[in-house]
Amino acid sequence: MKSVLFVCHGNICRSPMAEYILKSLDDSIKVESRATSKEEIGNDIYPNAKEELKKHNIAFERHYAKQITIDDYNSFDLIVCFDDYNIKNLKRLINDDKKVIKLLDKDIDDPWYTRDFEKAYSEIYDGCIRLLAKIKRRN
Repeated sequence: MKSVLFVCHGNICRSPMAEYILKSLDDSIKVESRATSKEEIGNDIYPNAKEELKKHNIAFERHYAKQITIDDYNSFDLIVCFDDYNIKNLKRLINDDKKVIKLLDKDIDDPWYTRDFEKAYSEIYDGCIRLLAKIKRRN
C-alpha cells in the first residue's frame, strides 16, 4: 500500500490533521485529504486544528480544501474516513466502498462541532499509528 486519502465532511479539521500526522510518521506513503461536501472548498485548515498541530510539532502547509472525485478514489489505495456519516456521504458520491475504512472502530467526532480539538487530535494520532502498523504488515 503506497497511498492513503483521508476524507471528512469539510476537509478543514480531521482529514488535514490526519494527513499531516501520517506524513510526520512516515514520509514514504503518499497522503492527501479531501471532503465529502462542497461547503469549505478552497479554505485552509481551521485555525483551531492548526493550533493543535502546532502544539504537537506537526508540520503543515497552506491547505486548500477539496471535494473527493472519482479520480481521487481510483488513484488511492485506501480511503480513510472518521465516522459513519462520512462513509455514507462518500458512498453517495463514489458509489463504491471497497477501499473505504474508518480510522478507528468508533467514530471520531468532528471538532468543528464539539470544539474539542485536543480529543480529535489524540484519536486521530492513535488511529494513524494503528493504520501505519497495518500498512507495514501488508507490505
